Amino acid sequence: MPYRDLREFVSALEEEGELLRIREPVSPVLEIAEITDRVSKQGGPALLFENVVGSEFPVLINALGSFKRMCLALERDSLDELAAELETFMDMQKPESLLDKLKMLPKLKRVGDAFPKTVQKAPCQEVVRMDPDLTELPVLKCWPKDGGPFITLPLVFTRHPQTRQPNMGMYRLQVYDGNTTGMHWHTHKGGAQHYRTAEAMGRPLPVAVAVGTEPVTTYVATAPLPDDMDELLLAGVIRRKFVETVRCKTVDLTVPAHAEFVLEGYVEPGERRLEGPFGDHTGFYSLADMYPVFHVTCMTRKKNPIYSTTIVGRPPMEDCYMAKTTERIFLPILKKTLPEVVDINLPMEGVFHNLVFVAIDKRYPGHAQKIMHAFWGLGQMMFAKIIVVFDRWVDVQNLSQALWVMCNNVDPGSDVCFVKGPLDALDHSSPLPHLGGKMGLDATRKWPEEGHSRAWPDAIEMDEATKTRVDEIWERLGIAGGNSS
Repeated sequence: MPYRDLREFVSALEEEGELLRIREPVSPVLEIAEITDRVSKQGGPALLFENVVGSEFPVLINALGSFKRMCLALERDSLDELAAELETFMDMQKPESLLDKLKMLPKLKRVGDAFPKTVQKAPCQEVVRMDPDLTELPVLKCWPKDGGPFITLPLVFTRHPQTRQPNMGMYRLQVYDGNTTGMHWHTHKGGAQHYRTAEAMGRPLPVAVAVGTEPVTTYVATAPLPDDMDELLLAGVIRRKFVETVRCKTVDLTVPAHAEFVLEGYVEPGERRLEGPFGDHTGFYSLADMYPVFHVTCMTRKKNPIYSTTIVGRPPMEDCYMAKTTERIFLPILKKTLPEVVDINLPMEGVFHNLVFVAIDKRYPGHAQKIMHAFWGLGQMMFAKIIVVFDRWVDVQNLSQALWVMCNNVDPGSDVCFVKGPLDALDHSSPLPHLGGKMGLDATRKWPEEGHSRAWPDAIEMDEATKTRVDEIWERLGIAGGNSS
């Protein structure tokens, strides 16, 4: 059975030895962040701070901070297992025969069972505060130069004012005072588009924020989905059971019924306030800028809630494992559009929008350039600042091998492509915000049809027979290591 709520996931973490309870008094101002950063860099466990200075609520952090915990959260033995499941849903083409229709029935049933269901009474509304005070929450100030405390793991719910299409995204919230926060809507995100539409109509946009849901719903809020797809539907597909939702008390929105906290309110058209700086996942502070303001008019919660949060910064950190999960489980879906793609790697060092390694089955001259431009035209891949394309035999998950091949195969005079396009809002390298240069590197072996008439040398590799004989010698010698392949 899928996790009903965050507390059930905490129990699962503890049973697997993946949770450390900390009963020592710790401040949410910098101290929790510093402890978590050290634990993250060492590949340590999830942390539950049970004695947070200035707040009655415990703090859970680093809950998704490893591949093991991501698999535990998604209730799969591996990320590839989930990727294969999602791929089957991409194969739901128009049935040609009765047999095809019968084969499709289980898939249709699973999708039908995944749609969110609204309930009348919910744990997230056990306590209702019409006079909310955000300062009661143990909101972290993560880094010394942060503009203030930030809610860093919020699920932000809006509806398009005209189409009523729902959106769930994860956008940080800087807490200004007891009932207002910043709303860090990047211009390219779905929530920002809903707000722009409401602003053009001169209307406030209703907003609800859930903090602390079961882990699949939290993860899905970060997934790069098309604008017309309901994130809670994907959560239901992954969970193999629908997400229960409940109508908010003061706004016309539904939220996960088993969330720990829910903030309800609105964002006014035309209102902006300085937000930031914020120590971001790039490892640098994102600059302060003017963003919309979220007015919180109601806060509901469970009777004994857990405050769920995260800290971002120089990788590796918790968000890196969430992003790598997206890379793995969406790869089969990407291959439906670009079947020549063999594998991709968004290295943690590239903070996921600065560097992309892709291996392809090269089939014709200029194929590498086709892949670069195709990626720049695919959803959030448009933010990729540097794309390096390799032949299929290169293991792009092996950074050492990929960099070795790149440095040997790329001729800067002919194999580098420069374009201009959208950049992630957190990119600080370009002269203009949101817009700048991109670079593509063709690290494949170029063909004569591409102007490369010289022969390509073979990579140095020992023959298999010798490797096998030396394996036996190696074992007798008791030398640490093994087959060099």
